[in-house]
Amino acid sequence: MDNIKNDKYYVVRIRDDLKFITHHMEGVSIEELTENEILQDSMMFRLIQISENAKKLSDKYKEEHAIIPWFAIYGLRNRIVHDYGNVDMSIVHETLIKDIPTLLQMLEQAVNE
Repeated sequence: MDNIKNDKYYVVRIRDDLKFITHHMEGVSIEELTENEILQDSMMFRLIQISENAKKLSDKYKEEHAIIPWFAIYGLRNRIVHDYGNVDMSIVHETLIKDIPTLLQMLEQAVNE
């Protein structure tokens, strides 16, 4: 089994998390997200994982794909981790519904270059 952890490995992990979020958030309202603790925790975990894996990408990869908002990805993770109980769920919901599908498209374009 090939377990080499390089940029490709981390990009695939990020892409898979983005796809997971996109699939499971389709049609989910802010009320549903707020009331469903399992869904909420799952989405927050995936957002954290995306950031953790993005941090492991090489500087060269991030520079070559500067169109991807790396610092925004890190910033969201920090807000979730360090202030979990006070995270504004409307911002998280908007991120999950609007920004994550866009980020997925950007990442897939970067992968296909």
